[in-house]
Amino acid sequence: MTARTPLPQLDGRTFITDGGMETVLIFREGLELPEFASFVLLDDPGGIEALRAYYADYVAIAGKHGFGIVLDTPTWRANPDWGARLGYSADALDDVNRRGVALLEEVRAAAGEGVDMLISGCIGPRGDGYVVGDAMSPEEAQDYHSAQVETFASTHADLVSALTLNYADEAIGIARAASEAGIPSVISFTVETDGRLPSGQDLRKAVAEVDAATDGAPAYFMVNCAHPTHFEDVLGDGGLERVRGLRANASMKSHAELDEAEDLDEGDPDDLAERYRALRPLLPNLTVVGGCCGTDERHIEAICSAWTR
Repeated sequence: MTARTPLPQLDGRTFITDGGMETVLIFREGLELPEFASFVLLDDPGGIEALRAYYADYVAIAGKHGFGIVLDTPTWRANPDWGARLGYSADALDDVNRRGVALLEEVRAAAGEGVDMLISGCIGPRGDGYVVGDAMSPEEAQDYHSAQVETFASTHADLVSALTLNYADEAIGIARAASEAGIPSVISFTVETDGRLPSGQDLRKAVAEVDAATDGAPAYFMVNCAHPTHFEDVLGDGGLERVRGLRANASMKSHAELDEAEDLDEGDPDDLAERYRALRPLLPNLTVVGGCCGTDERHIEAICSAWTR
């Protein structure tokens, strides 16, 4: 087990993340990502350089504004079911997850001591991020995700982040797996336009359920892959102090509309940034800000500028 220092974003310092990795690489860089899987780029020298250049833009923004940065490995799809669809064995997935961390270690070394950078082992849902599908029990989810979590725990990753989860039981399983492996976990739920998880559960209740079932194991919670207009109305009643991170979409479209869209909706970076700033009183512990689908360095730059006003 790798020794890890406490996460500095828990002490109130602002950290940024990157934007929508897959949408940037597909729509702007013209790369092919089968099954929306960016980890396949780690098997191609040109793909590795594309990832390196992608990360560098966000490291530069963090350094410019004096913020820390959490960067995710390109492994959102690098779990057993999605890996099998792409012809990756368990050993091959273990290797590619390790190489994702190794790439970010190189990025961190290149950034130097002027940027406080954390490496996050990125975990995605077993199924579709927008649809619950065949739901697992917490025990099944822990068993399913434990291999990827344990791989990250044996590297120099600082934490694991489970992004775009859409029901509580899968989140519980991942949090338990991370706790047993000895690595901090972040649980990030996505929500529909009504502010509820795709499972229909209230966001506040989902967070409370995960905490109750895991003895508060996650380091913190996030919301990702939804526009602020989808959930800002549900934040006013409090009870979401455990939500420290926000990675919103650029688009105001619903998940169903995004699935059907042929072109990327990049939204308005300045408008998105102002919406982030307006959410600060509603999410008093918000210290990690970044983007998801449709966002790129322009959105993160705008968010940083708004955040310091």
